[in-house]
Amino acid sequence: MILPLAHTKLDVYKTSHSMVLEVYRIVRTFPDYEKFGMMAQIRRAAVSVHLNITEGCSRKSKAERNRFYEVARGSLIEVDAGLDIAKDLGYCTILEGTEIVKLVQSCFHQLTAMMR
Repeated sequence: MILPLAHTKLDVYKTSHSMVLEVYRIVRTFPDYEKFGMMAQIRRAAVSVHLNITEGCSRKSKAERNRFYEVARGSLIEVDAGLDIAKDLGYCTILEGTEIVKLVQSCFHQLTAMMR
């Protein structure tokens, strides 16, 4: 991290960072023909979660922060839906208790708590 800002110490920041890395590991196993399709879309959504949390933390007003957290949460739901489709297509196996499931659920709960 170039700027040692306070938000980097937040649990939701750390969780979303770990989630992005795990998503990148998972989609690496997708077929090559999904490189510019589902693989790219799920990666973009995962990165969007992390970046919107980061940008939201820099905003002064609660309403502005919450807007970024809402966008992050929407992108997180997009990651969840994308991984569900990938699982159904046989691109990956997502089972309860795996790291990605824990990270997505944790990030969702942390974001929801921050928006209260």
